[in-house]
Amino acid sequence: MPKNVKIVTLGCPKNEVDSEVMGNGLQRAGFNLVEDEKDADVIIVNTCGFIESAREESIETILNAVTVKSEGRATELLVAGCLSQRYESELRKDLPEVDGFFGVEDFRSILTHLGGTEAAHYARPGRRLLDTKNYYSYLKVAEGCDNECSFCAIPNMRGLQKSRSIDSLLEETERIAAKGIKELILISQDLTMYGWDLKSNGEKGPRIHNLIRELSMTDGIEWIRIMYAHPAHITNDLSTMIREQSKVCNYLDMPVQHINDRILKSMQRSTSSAKIRRIIYDLRRAIPDIALRTSIIVGYPEESEEEFQELYDFVEETRFDRLGVFTYSHEETTSAGLMEDTVSKEMKLERMDKIMLLQQEISEQKNKEMVNGVYSVLIDEYKADSDISIGRTYKDAPEVDNIVIVNQKVESGTFVDVKITSSAVYEVTGELSNFRPS
Repeated sequence: MPKNVKIVTLGCPKNEVDSEVMGNGLQRAGFNLVEDEKDADVIIVNTCGFIESAREESIETILNAVTVKSEGRATELLVAGCLSQRYESELRKDLPEVDGFFGVEDFRSILTHLGGTEAAHYARPGRRLLDTKNYYSYLKVAEGCDNECSFCAIPNMRGLQKSRSIDSLLEETERIAAKGIKELILISQDLTMYGWDLKSNGEKGPRIHNLIRELSMTDGIEWIRIMYAHPAHITNDLSTMIREQSKVCNYLDMPVQHINDRILKSMQRSTSSAKIRRIIYDLRRAIPDIALRTSIIVGYPEESEEEFQELYDFVEETRFDRLGVFTYSHEETTSAGLMEDTVSKEMKLERMDKIMLLQQEISEQKNKEMVNGVYSVLIDEYKADSDISIGRTYKDAPEVDNIVIVNQKVESGTFVDVKITSSAVYEVTGELSNFRPS
């Protein structure tokens, strides 16, 4: 009888894609994927080890799986992903209850462990078991990162950048579209460096705008969303592609991390305050309705009150459409890890709260500006218990951005025009203006 397997996924969308590849291989090799850990013979925890809070969540999840295994039917517990890649020797010593540790994208080894060498044949990157409850899907265009940001341990865990070929990405996108997916979300550690490593015969490889042009020709895909664009590598070609290609959402996720020049230099961000401001100005001039998302870090070593105030003022002036704040996490394998972590945890949290309160005010005002406007909305789900449908405009990526509430039933995966009638901090509410064919 085939074994039941439960995959628990933690961390970012890149991990989600890895779990989908793992799930496809397991299913094709004859395993059953189950929803509940208590029904599993094998539990696989796909971990995140990016920052301290993510590591704590991963360890807590593993320990919970240890308990489930000891009390239930599970006979094997496997740990995969970033945490396992980064701390395998320590985890082996501290967690003897775990039956196997596997690194990032170590799909073949996992299948070999569970089903032998024949099963390993089914571990094929780009072949994924998609969650067909959603009408969006992530497309991981590269693995690893060539940037040397002082605070980031990703290159230590996932290695240098390895871009996938356009042909392989087109094939995967066609399979995604065939499943009824409407929105394709492009991800990698630094999307704007896509193709830099694909040199051939001394000539440079394709760039991200070349890839987007090809992907936009896929029938069935209506939205293409760009995430994780490093501001140092944004080009005119990319902004032109966003402006001119109708399938590309007028949306850009561009983590700036900070705005103070001293801190940017210490972070090894390869950019400056002036350049970041110029990029934002140019993008908004070229694409007036572009929605800009960013993320910033507060409490970086030796961040003074004046430097934090400069960041606060920048957020207030720039009025990003969407913004996330992280407190600095001291990572021992990074160059910033050699510095003294001088800002207290309490001060980091205080600065994060101050920025988030400011961003809430900005978000609330921007949402008020949407009232009486009509927007194309992709419906993600219908909630029968409250008789509402929930969706998103082009301004909003799933799970991290705002939502649109429609007070009636609309089929998931449908594009509708919605007239916004009211707003709140992180959501707007509206009524159908008219359906349009999806």
